[in-house]
Amino acid sequence: MTVTIGLAGTGRRATEVHAPAIASCRGVRFAGVWARSPMATRALANKYGVPVFDHFSEMLNHCDAVVFAVPPAVQEDVAAVAARRGKAVLLERPIASDLAGAEDLAVAAERSVSQVALTWRYASAVRDFLTTEVPRTSPKGGSGRVVTPAPVGASPWVRELSVLRNLGSDLVDLLDAALGRVVGVRAHGDPDGWFGLMLEHRIGRHSEASMYVSPEGGARRAEVEVFGPGGSAAIDCVAAVGLDAINKMYREFVAAVQEDTSHELDVRHGLRLQQVIEAAETDLVVGES
Repeated sequence: MTVTIGLAGTGRRATEVHAPAIASCRGVRFAGVWARSPMATRALANKYGVPVFDHFSEMLNHCDAVVFAVPPAVQEDVAAVAARRGKAVLLERPIASDLAGAEDLAVAAERSVSQVALTWRYASAVRDFLTTEVPRTSPKGGSGRVVTPAPVGASPWVRELSVLRNLGSDLVDLLDAALGRVVGVRAHGDPDGWFGLMLEHRIGRHSEASMYVSPEGGARRAEVEVFGPGGSAAIDCVAAVGLDAINKMYREFVAAVQEDTSHELDVRHGLRLQQVIEAAETDLVVGES
């Protein structure tokens, strides 16, 4: 079964990650591109020799699934439309601009195939870390850190996202996978500088997550480490995540569409992460008042 996929968006994530992956993925036909910028849409579509769609609803008439690389506020609206039309959806994180939007999208996509582009989780090294290294430690807790340069050249909406919304989902998700479901969060620090989260996991484990965007640029770091009676285990997500993770994400999305079953990293998982992120943002605001 060939899966026909349409792409919503023309920014850096769409052009550098999603469009090449759609075009090269086995068992996929690239249906075309829709976005709100006609010139950029035409340029991207022409590069891959696929149709330009002036209206999102028109693209839905020509595809089985839609991949989104648009601002969260746009994604929550148009992905809900696609899901209600029975289309599978591959969502970026955060899945919506706020918790209400995420809840509405989760309801709309309840009966559709859905998957969230939490890129770290598709990397082979990260999966080996979770299935082999973490259990060896019998983990009691852990820590994570993201240090990243400001996104020069990114779309305005990406630059406007806090590091908590832009990369916090990936970090919280990996700690959640390693130590158990996050059931509580406390936050401290400066959301425009260095700040941290204290996460409470189910069955009494705890972790700390720190994040920082450097306006001066510099090295990119993303790492998670867990500790327990069996020792420690760590993963460098910058080194671990590459093209193989993107390709695996797409292979699993296509398989989910063909089998008509959602991935474990589905819209409901995206909603859970949004709940944690927004609880952290609320705690930061309360702490400043």
